[in-house]
Amino acid sequence: MPTMKPNEIRNMTPEEIRKKVVEKKRELMDLRFQASIGQLSQNHRIRETKREIARLLTILREKELEVRE
Repeated sequence: MPTMKPNEIRNMTPEEIRKKVVEKKRELMDLRFQASIGQLSQNHRIRETKREIARLLTILREKELEVRE
């Protein structure tokens, strides 16, 4: 699954971003489990998923700060 571009994330509502974060965290948990039992063949997906979560949380924080100003 290709990573989302920051502009795509910025077009989402904060609630949609929160749902996406939960979804990505669940995906990361599954990837870590697969890695621990040796079933994960694409190790780079763990790093990509972690970066995607960080990207989502960063843009969510930007939106929160915009509302306060």
